[in-house]
Amino acid sequence: MRVGTARRYLMCPPRYFTVRYMINSWMDPTRPVDTARAMAQWTALADTYRALGHTVEVVDPEPGLPDMVFAANAGTVIDGVVLGARFRHAERAAEAEHYRRWFLAHGAPDVVMPSAVNEGAGDLVWTGTLLLAGSGFRTEPAAHAEAQELFGVPVISLRLVDPYYYHLDTCLLVLDDSRCAPLVAYYPAAFSPGSRRVLARLFPDAVIAGPADAACLGLNGVSDGHSVVLPREAVQLGRALAVRGFEPVFVDVSELRRAGGGPKCCTLELRA
Repeated sequence: MRVGTARRYLMCPPRYFTVRYMINSWMDPTRPVDTARAMAQWTALADTYRALGHTVEVVDPEPGLPDMVFAANAGTVIDGVVLGARFRHAERAAEAEHYRRWFLAHGAPDVVMPSAVNEGAGDLVWTGTLLLAGSGFRTEPAAHAEAQELFGVPVISLRLVDPYYYHLDTCLLVLDDSRCAPLVAYYPAAFSPGSRRVLARLFPDAVIAGPADAACLGLNGVSDGHSVVLPREAVQLGRALAVRGFEPVFVDVSELRRAGGGPKCCTLELRA
């Protein structure tokens, strides 16, 4: 019997969302973007979290920062300790300071800003016992060591090799972080051979996603230990999770996916 736990999330409305540059393989500036539709999808996502019993905090978006909606990249929060972000691309660099100010204004006693490129919970994924840390496209390996020193938790480095899965949270989803042996789902082809072997050793009971679910960013989901919020196209993954006792909750994030984001990209868990 799986039991969900109430979570606290930080989100940023996509008021200025557009795709005007290309910094990942999903983005195509030549295709028009429907900002109103993106806003409606984001609102439905936030309402879904609230209906599941979670708290949603909101940071105001800034003009000229269309990717600020992807709050997962704002930092990493474990036991109330905040490690901020340092973005690889100049187009997103200013987001780090806006989020730092939000953390300080909302109860964080201090926010440590990284010296290495570190794109927050997009590449630093907490399992409840281990911090899985991605590199290969955005976050630098040196950021993994910085995270370990700050949080004092074991860090496992994983190398990403497919540009469509440029952050760890696009190809790996923590389903249950409440046990000594956490449960995850992941897409093996997104990882280097060595990283696949590490994942197989660490998570022998993992849910293995196929290409179709990965291609709709189905692994960019959010789980509370029972309910798992997924892109509506991730039907096969939803079935696999239901077999494991989870309740899939499908949402439409198709417009936000135009910039390479899904439910998890829009969501930063604030772990007290």
